[in-house]
Amino acid sequence: MADESFWQARSVAEHAYCPRLFYYMAVEGTFLPSSDTEAGSHVHRRVDRPSRLEDGKDDIGDDERPKVVRSLALTSQTLGLTATLDLAEINGQTAIPVEYRKGRPKRQVMAPPPDDPGEAEQPPLSHPEPWPTDRVQVGLQSLLLEEAGYTVPNAVFYYASEKLRLTIPVDDALRAEALATLEAAKQCAAGPRPMPLINDSRCVRCSLQPICLPDEVNQQRMEEIKPRQIWPPRDEGIHLVAQKEGARIGVRGAAMRITDKDGIVVKDVPLANLETLALLGSVQISTQAVQVLADRSIPVAFLSSAGRLLAMIDPLDSVSAEVRRAQVRRFDDPQATLALARAVVAAKIVNQRTLLQRNHEKLPESASSDLVEEAAKASQAESLAGVRGHEGQAAAIYFEHFSGMFKGTVGAEFDKHGRQRRPPPDPINACISMAYTMLTHECVAALRQARLEPSIGAFHVSRPGRPALALDLMEPFRPLIGDSVAVAAFNRGELTEGHFIRTASGCMLTDAGRRAFFSVWGRRMDTEITHPVFKYRLSYRRMLVLHARMIAAWLLGEVPSLSFLVTR
Repeated sequence: MADESFWQARSVAEHAYCPRLFYYMAVEGTFLPSSDTEAGSHVHRRVDRPSRLEDGKDDIGDDERPKVVRSLALTSQTLGLTATLDLAEINGQTAIPVEYRKGRPKRQVMAPPPDDPGEAEQPPLSHPEPWPTDRVQVGLQSLLLEEAGYTVPNAVFYYASEKLRLTIPVDDALRAEALATLEAAKQCAAGPRPMPLINDSRCVRCSLQPICLPDEVNQQRMEEIKPRQIWPPRDEGIHLVAQKEGARIGVRGAAMRITDKDGIVVKDVPLANLETLALLGSVQISTQAVQVLADRSIPVAFLSSAGRLLAMIDPLDSVSAEVRRAQVRRFDDPQATLALARAVVAAKIVNQRTLLQRNHEKLPESASSDLVEEAAKASQAESLAGVRGHEGQAAAIYFEHFSGMFKGTVGAEFDKHGRQRRPPPDPINACISMAYTMLTHECVAALRQARLEPSIGAFHVSRPGRPALALDLMEPFRPLIGDSVAVAAFNRGELTEGHFIRTASGCMLTDAGRRAFFSVWGRRMDTEITHPVFKYRLSYRRMLVLHARMIAAWLLGEVPSLSFLVTR
């Protein structure tokens, strides 16, 4: 090919099933494991170990039996194609590709002959045959073997669920089908990204469904489609925060090992379940641990002891050139940036009003109506400056009554200072600042999963070291997550004056205070809430990911407009 791209035979075969899936895997390099892919890896555990070759010959087999070669890699410059065969049975110049599958073959149901006297007793006959994607894959493998000088009369499938070995002929029809799919895949790869399938039952078992979001994208395009809740409502992964002074992070086997400053093991965390890692203050991490985390696509955030986000290690597999190009192009359009700014600010103001109404015992009716008015004006503003003006006016109203949501005397000190960030002068400001920092980290991680660039935003100005798009995404969630954590922590007595230390550089959480804060934070992120448009329930952490991916779909032109989470 002109661009010297080589498509994997397995990915090309997926094109026969779903062009969008092929585009994600082959073009954008996106992959998510699932129970099905893990089961498939178990079935392939033996054939995935490459055979050892000596002097150009495989060390398996003898003169009377075909030689068996595992994980045979082949590439064709002519076809622009590469493949790794599960297994090849080679006898002289004859080669038989053998493909392992964890599932079952396709069944062609045939009715019994009408003149059969036992027709009433006999069940329909079932004839096994390979699935279309399986046929395409071995067809491409056969073409590569033939180009390498072998004769390929047959191909074999082994379906592990039925322990069935199924043989099919490699004929002109199979070759033509494989070549046609390869050509279609090349055209698909040239872009743009294909639209998702509509209400396809196979989406339910697809590991990339949480990224593709077929029902959600189609619902935004065709309102008569009701999204199915295919992906789980909550994220069961581990989101680790290490904040003990002198702690060290390393890797031992399949676990992340945390030790204290004296080298005593504090905890072992299985890497298989780890989703994100945040390090606060003087916590050290080994180079080996960074490499392992990057290999597993786990981002690492470095925060100051006061909770300020300093840096992030972002694995390279989170990059998608197609999405990033669309992001830059759309945000160069003033109307696109205005549309995103309107949506996030209007949703934020509505959520601020809801939080006040829920927790403030004596909220003036004028404050509530003023926030409604500011939200309406923000959604119709004709410029970014206008949106920022309404956002600032709403923030002034919101924080004027903010202390009224807190029980006891803790709110009085906040009233004296108002909302201050650098440095936070009182416990409420310190708690809110920590919550906003953690929310920024969560939004950066969500944008990374959506293949977006966090530093290029719309409402917030892009500056060096500033995750502008993450700040855009978090706007509707500031009252729902950050402010709610502060209200709950103080009102329930989980944070008290003793959890803070006051210094010349401001008010900060103590070690015990941070532990109490992260306990409340974890519960809030796991709380499930109903999406106002899609009508299913997700945890707040998965809501962030959902909204990040919908922003990506909007930037690519897959959905016409944006809607953000608002609660009642």
